[in-house]
Amino acid sequence: MKRLMLPVFVTLVFLAQALQGVVPQKWEVQSKDDFLKGKFDGISVSYDGILSLSPKEEKIGGPEEEFYLSLLITPDGILYLGTGHGGKIYRIKKGGEPELYFQVPEMDIYCLARDRKGDLYAGTSPNGKIWKITDKGKGDIFFNPREKYIWDLLFVDRGVLLAAVGESGGIYEINSEGEGKLILKAEENHILCIKRDTNGDLFAGSGGKGLLYRISKAKKASILFESPYEEIKSIALDKEGNIYAAASGAVVEPKKEETPVSLKGETAITVTVSPSTPETKEVPSLVQKQPSALYKIDNEGVAKRLWHSSEELIYSLLWNEREGKLIFGTGDKGRIYSVDKDEKISLVVQKKSELVYLLLPYNLQTYFIANNPPDLSIFYSDQRFNGEYLSRVMDTKTISSWGRIEWVATIPSGSTLQFQTRSGNSSNPNETWSNWSPPYQKKQGEQVLNPKARYVQFKVMFKTQSAKKSPLLQQVSLFYLQANVAPAIKKLEILPPNEVYLKPPEQEEIVWGADVSISERAVSKDKEKSLLIAKKAEKKGYQTIIWEAADENGDALLFSCYIKGEDESQWRVLNEKWTDAIYAFDTLSYPDGIYFLKLVVSDIPSNPVGTELKSEKTSSPFIIDNSLPTIKNFKAEKEKNNLNVTFSAEDTLSYIKEVKYLIRPDEWQSIFPVDGICDSKWENFSLTLTLPHRFDNILTVRIKDRHGNIGVYKFTF
Repeated sequence: MKRLMLPVFVTLVFLAQALQGVVPQKWEVQSKDDFLKGKFDGISVSYDGILSLSPKEEKIGGPEEEFYLSLLITPDGILYLGTGHGGKIYRIKKGGEPELYFQVPEMDIYCLARDRKGDLYAGTSPNGKIWKITDKGKGDIFFNPREKYIWDLLFVDRGVLLAAVGESGGIYEINSEGEGKLILKAEENHILCIKRDTNGDLFAGSGGKGLLYRISKAKKASILFESPYEEIKSIALDKEGNIYAAASGAVVEPKKEETPVSLKGETAITVTVSPSTPETKEVPSLVQKQPSALYKIDNEGVAKRLWHSSEELIYSLLWNEREGKLIFGTGDKGRIYSVDKDEKISLVVQKKSELVYLLLPYNLQTYFIANNPPDLSIFYSDQRFNGEYLSRVMDTKTISSWGRIEWVATIPSGSTLQFQTRSGNSSNPNETWSNWSPPYQKKQGEQVLNPKARYVQFKVMFKTQSAKKSPLLQQVSLFYLQANVAPAIKKLEILPPNEVYLKPPEQEEIVWGADVSISERAVSKDKEKSLLIAKKAEKKGYQTIIWEAADENGDALLFSCYIKGEDESQWRVLNEKWTDAIYAFDTLSYPDGIYFLKLVVSDIPSNPVGTELKSEKTSSPFIIDNSLPTIKNFKAEKEKNNLNVTFSAEDTLSYIKEVKYLIRPDEWQSIFPVDGICDSKWENFSLTLTLPHRFDNILTVRIKDRHGNIGVYKFTF
């Protein structure tokens, strides 16, 4: 919305008028950030903003459980899936249906591991136990660290099992007999993830305060990186020694109360913390639309932020060594991104589930689990044969008619792009919107066929006959014409008489608003704004008007000011075709009296003659008063060293503001009327003046009214 305003402060802000007007506008979607505001179904977007078909995806039939929380793949391709809130583990053989493999008397299974013998280990919550499962339906507690949460499990040398725990926060080393010892006691509430590099060093991410620990082979712990976030949720390592850390959430103080552990906002897993001792710490909570970031940290602890968002949370990281890329999954838009060797980020795919919770490699494929709703799927290197992109809803600010939709694309032989549009008058598309238009396919663009409306949206269908070729979409443009809306005057204010602003930046004696309009001079080049510091001053006889106007079309505006007396019927022009939001005029050429001002605003600079629209606003009454106040009935009698004085002060239109007297060599002295306050057009004064030892025999009385007019009376005694 276009705004012209001038607040009554010493600091004045002007918005430069964008010469848009009711002329055809163009909505362009052409960058990665533009495209990412939409929704993707089988569509990827590269780091440079090119849309293409995404990798082929195969959905694996999973069990009907509330959440999928952990996944393990054996060398022969058998899947073990840990779930919540029923505490169940399912086994899924190639091409088979999921079968219940084991169930623990816990709510959630956050992690799974497998030893060389083929035995399965499950970390459970909220009673923090590790179960050893030797066969279907056969298992027992392997280790109980007396914690609330087992967040991660990792087998290392000689069959040693490492467990990342909370809520005391630490890492246990457990031998094959189920005997464990604490090798890291963290100050934070939780250790959420652990990874080991080829040198044998261990890396761990904490929750409560997002720290990245490094534990050497000698079990010496140090902090490699301190993030500005609440937790480090996931870690990935590449072969060059770089560590990638997914950080999220603001650092918060622990609370000793029931705390939800959320996969997404309030709709995810809830774990009730039992009555706490003074040492109990808060369980980290992943809340929707918390801040999130991806860091790359070298072996010396030097960190670089690769990606960040205030709306998406990173849940999982995976280093793909074959492609030399990092892959990460987010919520609550259910997206999977990739980061290449040049640290350029692309969107691989967007899921219908709200969050991608875990990524896991197997051979040349990538398995992942997602939630809300739960999903278990595989990505392949081949691409899909079709997909769809749905743009964000575009708000044109007012009812608009539609022009052409056109695009820039590369369409290989055997592939097609089809565009459709729809329009409506609600910000969220619903049944009141128009139907989708027939498909547009002409490369040079086509006329949009939807009815006039405020909002519009487009979608693009991608199709190909080859798994090696995809249509490439770089840019979409849609033309529209806003219906002209009359500008509105939001505010019209008459400043006190004689109050003016001196035009910046010169700060010379130029009354702002009385001079011709000047182009705005930028002190700070902040897009369309320029901050000008105006000096307030007093100029006898000037009257200043300020206003604020707005135009929904963003039109350039012209203003005209008119004046008329209280008893007049015709308006007289003060000025026309004015561009500033301030106007000052000299009242000395006007008879004293009560007047009204009218401001008319027009959007004619941005519209053809005859199509412009106007609005007007009339001010409250104001007074022009340039006549001097007078003194009447003056009497003065000298009595010894005193002078007894009485008189009346009178003004025709304004109230008496100030009265002073002078007997030299003294200074001017203020005096008050008989009733104690100057607040009317007639005031009576009575005073006794004590004469100094040496004095001039002339008494001068000075009267000032509200408009700054000064009357003087002299008396010789």
